[in-house]
Amino acid sequence: MALDRDQMLRSAAALLTRRSTATMDEVARAAGISRATLHRHFAGRDALVRALEELGIEECEAALDAARLDEGPAGEAVHRLVREIEPAAALLAFLYTENQLFEGEEQNPGWVRIDERLAALFRRGQESGEFRIDLSPAWFTEALYALLAAGAWSVAAGRVAAKDFTHSVVELTLGGVRRTREKP
Repeated sequence: MALDRDQMLRSAAALLTRRSTATMDEVARAAGISRATLHRHFAGRDALVRALEELGIEECEAALDAARLDEGPAGEAVHRLVREIEPAAALLAFLYTENQLFEGEEQNPGWVRIDERLAALFRRGQESGEFRIDLSPAWFTEALYALLAAGAWSVAAGRVAAKDFTHSVVELTLGGVRRTREKP
């Protein structure tokens, strides 16, 4: 049976999300192919990481669409988003640590699109009075990325039950962004 590029990427993602320093030889073994076959598809680790980036952006944008960010209260939209993005959280956590993806002019415009959509959600929550206004939507966006990554790492390490991922990330996110009533 032939292994297609998507299967290779998913095998690589599964390994690299558990062991970010895995070698190309280890990635090939995990995919059940030779290093030469892997190299024919991805010239090196950077090319593989860039392909994983495309997959991560694709999955993140699909989760953003499925979460219907413009519907209902912003807090409910955050909950839907975290639930929808959970299957891709480990891949996003891996990508979050790959600094070369976020430096210089070669940054993928997909990240900008995702950032803009998330910031718009947080801005909507601020404008509706749900979310605090003393911190920027950009900060809320970065904090959400960090919580998604921390949640994925905690589940992978067995410190948090997989069934608790969405609840834990949502509660900490909303606990930090919710606007509290000032005491008289």
